[in-house]
Amino acid sequence: MPITESRGSVIAAPVPIPAAPDDQCGKEDIVPDTGTSSPPGSQTETRTGSPEITVVVPCYREAANVRPLVDALTKALAGRSWEVVFVDDNSPDGTIDQVRALAEINWRVRGISRIGRRGLSSAVIEGALSSSARYIAVMDGDLQHDETQLGALIDAVAGGGCDIAIGSRHVEGGDNSGLANAWRHALSDGGIRLAQMMLPVRVGDPMSGFFALRRDFFARTAPRLSGQGFKILMDLILSAPGPVRVEEIPCTFRPRVAGESKLDVLVLLQFAALMLDKLFRGWLPIRFLAFAAVGAVGVAVNLAVMNVMRLAGAEFETAQATGTLIAILVNFWLDNTLTYRDRRLRGSRLYGGLIVFLLVSSVGAWANIGIAQLFRADGQGWGQASAAGAVIGVVWNYAVSSTLIWRPR
Repeated sequence: MPITESRGSVIAAPVPIPAAPDDQCGKEDIVPDTGTSSPPGSQTETRTGSPEITVVVPCYREAANVRPLVDALTKALAGRSWEVVFVDDNSPDGTIDQVRALAEINWRVRGISRIGRRGLSSAVIEGALSSSARYIAVMDGDLQHDETQLGALIDAVAGGGCDIAIGSRHVEGGDNSGLANAWRHALSDGGIRLAQMMLPVRVGDPMSGFFALRRDFFARTAPRLSGQGFKILMDLILSAPGPVRVEEIPCTFRPRVAGESKLDVLVLLQFAALMLDKLFRGWLPIRFLAFAAVGAVGVAVNLAVMNVMRLAGAEFETAQATGTLIAILVNFWLDNTLTYRDRRLRGSRLYGGLIVFLLVSSVGAWANIGIAQLFRADGQGWGQASAAGAVIGVVWNYAVSSTLIWRPR
């Protein structure tokens, strides 16, 4: 049966609260919300306990969507005990200011402002851990998820038939037309096919960001989560301590009204890294895998530049030094954009980080050139000698990058 207002009711004193009859499923007594006798946030009302439902909304640059989303949730969850927690990654458009303005007059609205870190998955984890509600729902802050289906998702979990109820675009009755263009459709479809190859359970829409689950299930799974990337649903299913029961409920993915989409090729690359992390059972962290991939790109850049200069008649040492310098610059840009996306350097910190990266990498570069020259003197070809030197540089760069340049703040 539907979950109605219970723990976390708004009580307008001194009206007595009648007890509701027992649920047929044997759940604890539920208490109706009598807070309609005074406006939310007024001085005359009091609130006891926690809500039954917490809606976690990770957001970045969604200031224009905060108020419309709260209005939509108010209609969709009428008669239920709920709250919404916006987890904002220090948006420059004042998203958290909009949240705080609403929180001053509406007790159902809470906000978490994160400084120095970014990422949808980690934002969802922090929002869920801040909740004491029995049920947790997750949705985006861009109004593309169909909030009218929240009740169905929560009731599916509350009924005990599943551990996670997913708002699915890819089951009968679902609609994925809200994706902006063919490129975004291709990214989404590619991620779905990749995920379905690894999932232990059949899921039609493993890339969905719209789902509900019990808080106790989340609490058991949270210590195993990677917290990386933008697709927390896949992480939850693959990290759960036991088999996961899934139910998919058809939902419409609507076109975005305000703000801009965060879906891009980097999201898909991070999703692929998450799959590798789970495949290796955490022995190879996602950040290391990403850094290694960037390092491989640097090796390719180094070799390409060196071969071009070789054709131009340059000496081996000159070609190797030039290729190494360009590879370092490319690696810095890729690492700042992809590997350390949640700690991305901007403004003056970007230039300062680049200077430090160049200074630190110079040590690896000297080792790179020295090792390459040794291999070359031993009769190895240009390619083998250059690759051996580049590997030394990559190992050194990784050792210092996480602790010196992109350290956690």
